[in-house]
Amino acid sequence: MSDISDEYSSHELVPDHIFESIFSYLSLKDIRSCSLVCKTWYRILNDENNDVWRLHCMKRLAEEVLKSDLLSTLPTYKSKLRAFCHSWNPYDCSRNIYVKPNGFTLHRNPVAQSTDACRGKVGFHHGRHAWEVIWEGPLGTVAVVGISTKEAPLQCQGYVGLLGSDEQSWGWNLVDNHLLHNGDAQGNYPVLNNCPKYQVGERIRVILDCEDNTLSFERNYEFLGVAFRGLPSRKRLYPTVSAVYGNTEVSMVYLGHPLDG
Repeated sequence: MSDISDEYSSHELVPDHIFESIFSYLSLKDIRSCSLVCKTWYRILNDENNDVWRLHCMKRLAEEVLKSDLLSTLPTYKSKLRAFCHSWNPYDCSRNIYVKPNGFTLHRNPVAQSTDACRGKVGFHHGRHAWEVIWEGPLGTVAVVGISTKEAPLQCQGYVGLLGSDEQSWGWNLVDNHLLHNGDAQGNYPVLNNCPKYQVGERIRVILDCEDNTLSFERNYEFLGVAFRGLPSRKRLYPTVSAVYGNTEVSMVYLGHPLDG
């Protein structure tokens, strides 16, 4: 009886906008707990464009990034907030890299004879995940996008394919279209004749499938095929890039579950 009366009171006596205002003061963890309390609260929080998510976006995301084209592929406030929570980790990168105030873009300082990498905040070991990487400056001689575990190094001497240089990382060098893992070139990618080279500003979509243990890529919404198979199933895999060019910048936008077809 109490459950029925609680549901009735929350639904009939308290307008949705009051709940939205209250939820906007809670932490994201507490909001998730609230969504499990009753159908009414779940319905309110399931609206990804309501004031709860809008206000949390305003608190955490810089106004300039909300108005920019960087998040144009994310249709809701909740998806933008989720992308921010999955963006580059300023505490998990080379000392020659810093994350800009927008939270989504890393900047590699002009340090000679160094290759530098950065990982995302969240690693994955189950489910399917997609994110976009946009190289917003020159590639230099080596520019690698892919994934790594926490054990993979984030800095080394010289200009090399750091991402893919050991058994803890897997990468696609956008400069020469080679796949890299365990210190070896794993062949050309994509497997196309006269494959066009990456152009600065293009969006590369990375697709990690932890169910099939594969890593794939898309460019300009064209699926390029599976790049790596047999990824480890028990280790968290993090979005990662490695760069060599001074003052180059790379943005990463987490998209969530990839859409098939």
